[in-house]
Amino acid sequence: MNRRSILNEKSFELTINRLCYELIENHNDFSNTALVGLQPRGANLAERISAKLKEILGTKDILCGNIDVTFSRDDFRRRDNPIVPQSTNMNFIIEDKTVVLIDDVLFSGRTVRAGLDEILSYGRPRSVELLVLIDRRFSRQIPIEPNYVGKAVDTVQTQKVRVEWSEIDGKDQVYLETE
Repeated sequence: MNRRSILNEKSFELTINRLCYELIENHNDFSNTALVGLQPRGANLAERISAKLKEILGTKDILCGNIDVTFSRDDFRRRDNPIVPQSTNMNFIIEDKTVVLIDDVLFSGRTVRAGLDEILSYGRPRSVELLVLIDRRFSRQIPIEPNYVGKAVDTVQTQKVRVEWSEIDGKDQVYLETE
């Protein structure tokens, strides 16, 4: 199996910083914005972005949660091995707020579609935006496009994008695996 680096530790950090400043440009003080990470790995990115925004803005008032989309997935009952649900942590209502859905890798769009279904359990948002660390262009099965992209990569179906987090994997990095 071949591995090619997409983001190393330094470019990983720079990418997250850039995404934070793009969010600040559009959301100012975040008083009417909620960050929502899609479990499992989008929650890591949402927490990291929330922490960096709080540091940059000098505030603690940024709504950040995460949702599990397991039971909203269209392939939930089609898998040989059952999907193990993750925890959901949404202790706020998103009614009339701008929601920024956050995921680590955008591939087919199906996880994001499930996330859109799931967030409606927490109110009716004013609008929904999508932030992804890696956008695997040219592989959508559902017409979903991100508003904020860390890095866009062109891949084929057989390749996999792996995002590693220092909190879980010991190092922040993104690489492309080819069999």
